[in-house]
Amino acid sequence: MSAVKVLRPRVSYADLERAPEDGCRYELYDGEVFVVPAPLARHQVIQQNIVQVLVAYATKTGGFAVDSPIDIVFSDYDVLQPDVVFFSAAKRHLVDLDRVIRDAPDLCVEVLSPSTAATDRGKKMQMFARYGVGEYWIVDPAAATIEVYEMTSNNYELRATASGDALLTSRTLPGYSFQAGSVFP
Repeated sequence: MSAVKVLRPRVSYADLERAPEDGCRYELYDGEVFVVPAPLARHQVIQQNIVQVLVAYATKTGGFAVDSPIDIVFSDYDVLQPDVVFFSAAKRHLVDLDRVIRDAPDLCVEVLSPSTAATDRGKKMQMFARYGVGEYWIVDPAAATIEVYEMTSNNYELRATASGDALLTSRTLPGYSFQAGSVFP
C-alpha cells in the first residue's frame, strides 16, 4: 500500500485578488502561499534609502522605481513582492500605473530580514532568475553590504559586494554610482 499524499490546491493570483483584505502581504511560489511578515524599522529605512537612489536615477533617465508592497505577477502562480523594483527607460512602457505589473523588472532588490533571508537567497533568487530579472541586489543590514548579482545564462553570478565608502556600480544603471554605505542608517 502506498503512502497517502496530501493534495493542496494551487492558489492563483486571481484567488489572491478575490481574498478579503486582511493586512497581510502574500507571495506565491508555484501556487504555494507564503505570508511575508512586516519588516523592522531598520529594514524600512534602508529600503526607502535604496528606492530614493533608484528614483533619482529613474528621474534622470526615464525609468521607473518603486518599493514594496507591490505585486510582480510573473505567472498566475508565481507572484512576488520585491522590496524595490527598477525598470529601465527601455522597459518603462511595461509599467501601467493602474494595472498589476506582469513583466520582469530590470532590477529587484531585497533587504534581508531574519525571517526572510533564507527565502531571499533561495526560492526568491531562483524565481527572479527563472523569469529573467537581469540583476538582483541583496542588501544585508547586519553586515552593511550590498551584493550585486548579474544574470548569466539561467543563473545569477555575484559580480560585486560593496560597503562603506565603496562606490556601487551596476550594468543596469549605466553611468551612475553611489556610496554603498549611504543607504545604511
